[in-house]
Amino acid sequence: MTKDLLFEIGMEEMPARFIRAAMEQLKQRLEKWLEESVIRHGAVASYATPRRLAVLVKDVAEKQEDVHEEVKGPSRKIALDENGEWSKAALGFARSQGVDPALFTFRELAGTEYIYVSKSHAGVETKSIIAEGLQDILHAMNFPKNMRWGSYDFKFVRPIRWMVALFGDQIIDLEVAGVKSGNVTRGHRFLGQDTAISEPSAYVESLRAQHVIADVNERERMISEQIKALAEEKGWNIAVKDDLLEEVLFLVETPTALFGKFEESFLNIPQEVLITSMREHQRYFPVLNEQGALLPFFVTVRNGDAHSLDVIARGNEKVLRARLSDAKFFYEEDQKLAIKDALSKLESIVFHEELGTVGDKVRRIRRNAEKLSDLLRIDTGTAEAISRTAEICKFDLVTQMVYEFPELQGVMGEDYAHKAGESEAVAKGIFEHYQPRFSGDDAPSSDVGSIVSIADKIDTIAGCFSIGIIPTGSQDPYGLRRQAAGIAQIILEHKLSVRLSDIFAIALDTHQHFHELKRTKEEIMKDLMEFFGLRVRKTLSDSFRYDVVDAVMAAGYDDVVSVVDRGAALMAAVQERDDFKTTVESFGRVSNLAAKASAAKVRSDLLGDPAERVLYDTWRRVADEYRKLLDSRNGAEALRQLGELKETITVFFDAVMVMAEDEEIRTNRLALLAAIDQDLKAFADFSKLVWA
Repeated sequence: MTKDLLFEIGMEEMPARFIRAAMEQLKQRLEKWLEESVIRHGAVASYATPRRLAVLVKDVAEKQEDVHEEVKGPSRKIALDENGEWSKAALGFARSQGVDPALFTFRELAGTEYIYVSKSHAGVETKSIIAEGLQDILHAMNFPKNMRWGSYDFKFVRPIRWMVALFGDQIIDLEVAGVKSGNVTRGHRFLGQDTAISEPSAYVESLRAQHVIADVNERERMISEQIKALAEEKGWNIAVKDDLLEEVLFLVETPTALFGKFEESFLNIPQEVLITSMREHQRYFPVLNEQGALLPFFVTVRNGDAHSLDVIARGNEKVLRARLSDAKFFYEEDQKLAIKDALSKLESIVFHEELGTVGDKVRRIRRNAEKLSDLLRIDTGTAEAISRTAEICKFDLVTQMVYEFPELQGVMGEDYAHKAGESEAVAKGIFEHYQPRFSGDDAPSSDVGSIVSIADKIDTIAGCFSIGIIPTGSQDPYGLRRQAAGIAQIILEHKLSVRLSDIFAIALDTHQHFHELKRTKEEIMKDLMEFFGLRVRKTLSDSFRYDVVDAVMAAGYDDVVSVVDRGAALMAAVQERDDFKTTVESFGRVSNLAAKASAAKVRSDLLGDPAERVLYDTWRRVADEYRKLLDSRNGAEALRQLGELKETITVFFDAVMVMAEDEEIRTNRLALLAAIDQDLKAFADFSKLVWA
């Protein structure tokens, strides 16, 4: 026999960003408890609204399964002493299993006899243990932030106000923080009322009758369909960002989309400002035309039905008008601030107490950018734009608009720089130097934005590492991982001819120029290389097999473009070339013996055997072209060149005794193999490849 199980936790409104994870956590914890309790069950569905988390389990067995198991103990040799009596080890095993030693049996396993004991546990009724299980689950729940209320020590995401716990039509008796479970849930705060749940399967429809759509997917579908219908009716393009849709989804229990409008005069403000104000402050969806230009309308989702939507729209319009009026005021006031005056204000903003002010940071960024320009041999005109961009890249941080909307840093800088008469390259560079802002974001498209972005990001990373701030575990308050990944992305997308170690050296030299380093350059360089290695590995792992990643990383990743290029070439060879395994095997024979080499130089006058002479000549011919290809980041051709060694390596090992009795000849042959191996390992450590 089976029954459905329903568990609902009713609370004060939860933060929208916590809800999906909490919903999944409750489901997973209940599933795990049922599995550990050996209770059979059917499908598990989870539900959530701003005021509730719930899980419904179909066809839960009314009784645990009986458990029969055999447990292996110590071997006979250990279990019996010299007198044939049970040893301390055997008696300890009996105590741990709660059985009498008389129940032991011996059975052979892999030629050795071991003690075995059979154990059986009769299942108990589910209803006798489920209350304790649900209580434990509640206490085990964790959230980004917890609350305590009243005089209770119990912590939860928000104060619990009611609970529904049903096994079939029976109430599961439990109590948490003064709230006792029952079968009564609460409907929509304004449109619904309390309602009794007759049985778990009636949960969703009972709430629907009280204006609560408990199913998250259904609620999301309703919102999307309503917005789509509104867009088709009006001929609009409604910009729906996934993160905003997710937030709105968990702000409502009964969604109803509606639209409002604002004065066209506000469109004189950059549309990014208006969109940010609507999205971030009001949770509105902006309305665009087919060309992507903002229209004087917005779409919002009401937590309620379609009654009096015109009144709701007017209320939202009034609130938005106040927000946009503030934005207009800030925008107009900011244009009265000269860039040089804004820069002087940066001197009073502390970036980090050990790394100085934002003004200090800007000077470091400029020096880094100019050094990178020299290293990359940037033309004079672009280099001047890079220097100017670096000099003023942070001036908009002191504007009122960015103070109000921090996410507009760079956006406002570009706009204000245009209005102040800066060149297009400089204005665009100010915006782009923040890119990529997050995983999946675009890299800067211009050389100016790219160089200043790297200069800014490596200043932060190197500065933090120099004072001992190194991300550990999940802790990364300064976003150093994201910034390191951004540097790698920029290098890859622009195929910059720059090594990570050169970038590190420039940044550390700049920091040392302005203040004394607390750690040695060598220590910081080592930590930086390991830190960036993890970011490069992640980039490679997104496209290539783990063994291919291991192989090319072992050959070095200082040149990010090269390691990705080598990874692509090696991955293609592994997947597409039928003969590549035998080629790698020949490389392996070289590497195995190369490890025994003691001489650093090959003497051609000692190459007496024709097979070793052919191998030497082929290697010399291949090596020059191979190294050029490797330097030019042409991994596919470089690997093809290495492949030409395969036949001569095979002939060499068939015809020549490497470990010859003559020490001089033996040393020279090993030196030849070591020289070839050095070239092989400049591409990859082929021994790390795994074959099916």
